[in-house]
This record gives sequence, C-alpha cells and structure tokens, in this order.
Amino acid sequence: MLTTLKTVYTDTCASDLAWTLGREPLPALATLELELADAKMELRLLGASHQVLLEEERGTCSETVACIPGSSTPLPLGVSKRLGEWEYEFAARVETLSRGQFAGRAQELLALVSEHPHGLAGVFPGSPHAFTALLAQWHEGAVQWRTWHAYPQDGQLVATRTRVGVRMPAVL
Repeated sequence: MLTTLKTVYTDTCASDLAWTLGREPLPALATLELELADAKMELRLLGASHQVLLEEERGTCSETVACIPGSSTPLPLGVSKRLGEWEYEFAARVETLSRGQFAGRAQELLALVSEHPHGLAGVFPGSPHAFTALLAQWHEGAVQWRTWHAYPQDGQLVATRTRVGVRMPAVL
C-alpha cells in the first residue's frame, strides 16, 4: 500500500534516527494491520519514521525507529535480545548514493513495497523520494520485517531488518 503522508516536512537526517523497544503506540499517519501465521502485526508510519507492533500468544513486541527528540539510544548496527520466549534480532545500515542511484533505488523500493500485500510505504511532502517503507513476512517460524528510510537531501537510505522468533531450547 502506498500513501502520501499528510504532515509538515521536517528536515531530518539518518543520524537523527533512534531505536527503541517497548514503546507505547505513537500517533501514526498510516497503518497496515496484518495476520501472519498466529501473529498479529501493525505496521505504522510515523511523522518521524516507523513503529511495528507485534502480538502473539507468547507476548508482544514494539519496535520504534524514529527521529525522537531527546532519545538517548542511537540507531545501532545490530541488536540481539531475548524477549520472554522470543529471540529478537535487529540490524541497520546506512547507504550513501549518488542522486541518480538514489532516485532509481527509491523508485524500485516504492514499487516493491506498494505492490506487496504485506507492504506499507509513505511518501513525505516535498520530494517523491522522501519516504518510509515497511515490508513484513512470516519465514521459517519467525516474523520478519524490513524497513527503508529515505533522506534524498543527503543521498542516504537507511535499511533495517528485524526477525522475531521463538527461542529454541538448547540441545545437549
């Protein structure tokens, strides 16, 4: 699903993004509710980036990657945590692209996500290449999602990948 977000443009950059787990739902500009296997998910586009809410019989998970004033947790390159019975894995990378490369990659990602039944993309006012996109799937017993946060003014594209799955008991 592709939407144009109704918000005032705020000049932010990739280094302004912060990551948090367990945050309450923040006001969203667009949402997509999904059911993947036994998990209920809500993909949320925020004025400041994204939030994913996951609910399953074993518990809940809330991931927020956004430009949050006063946040003390910058965007990490990787995180691996236990959340109750779950293993949570997060990875992020920042790509810097030329203007032409950026425009091509933005079009490619927006087409991929907007045409996918488990995808949500929002374009910010002022530039067709300023967007946040999320794509979720169920794969090998885990819920996974990827996100992209585009900053055309700097030619930067932030890509994240998250996997939440049941912790497997140790085999002796």
